[in-house]
Amino acid sequence: MAGPLEGRTAIVTGAGRGIGRGIAVELAREGAQVVVASRSQGSIDETLAEIAADGGIGVGQVCDVGDRDHIERAVAGAVDRFGGLEILVNNAQSFGTAEQPAPTPVITPLEDFNDGEWDRTFATGPTATYHFMKAAFPHLKASGAGRIINFGSYWGQVGYEGSAAYNAAKEAIRGLTRTAAREWGRYGITANVINPAIASDALKSFVANQPEQAQRAVETIPMRRYGDIYADGGRLAVFLASDDAGFLTGMTFQADGGLFMAP
Repeated sequence: MAGPLEGRTAIVTGAGRGIGRGIAVELAREGAQVVVASRSQGSIDETLAEIAADGGIGVGQVCDVGDRDHIERAVAGAVDRFGGLEILVNNAQSFGTAEQPAPTPVITPLEDFNDGEWDRTFATGPTATYHFMKAAFPHLKASGAGRIINFGSYWGQVGYEGSAAYNAAKEAIRGLTRTAAREWGRYGITANVINPAIASDALKSFVANQPEQAQRAVETIPMRRYGDIYADGGRLAVFLASDDAGFLTGMTFQADGGLFMAP
């Protein structure tokens, strides 16, 4: 499939649904060979079906990003299958505890926050991102034009009340990304963050569970809507993965319709 990413291999975590699916589909549409990494084989198959319908190349990889062995296996499998790795998208993030998963952050005052949720949020957020980046580094370096796309959050930027673990985890990812940008830029690797207000599954769950807060939130977005997983999330990722973005690194891209404007 011809396109600006033709012949490049990408791993996208959390690609079975939501913005991860949108990114995986759009990367494949532009020629990338995409490893669709997710915890559920069923959701992986759905994303692969979308990629195949467009004539793209994708393979599935069951991966719990909270398990380092799964991370190592995903990277090794991508390299064995396609001969290299040029693009890493760390999108996956779990909520709740390992024993009691949740679709979104469980809103709890800081003084009462659940330690298990803190641990699981960090294990599947910044720690998973760190492990994926380390595992991918030799291959990104060898490519001479590696691309890392990580995910932060508006909630972390503003310190959204009741979401201590998620806020801290997403800001940790931004710090980690800037460090990689400084240290790995000499190898042609870029590292950037997307902070989305995209209609992901987690956001849809937030809207369903807290409709009044969600309505107030969308009213603060100048564009008066949440972004689309393909047109607004996927296409930004395509740009950041392309040669056109080869001089952009260490940055946070606000894919949020103007939600987080600062002077």
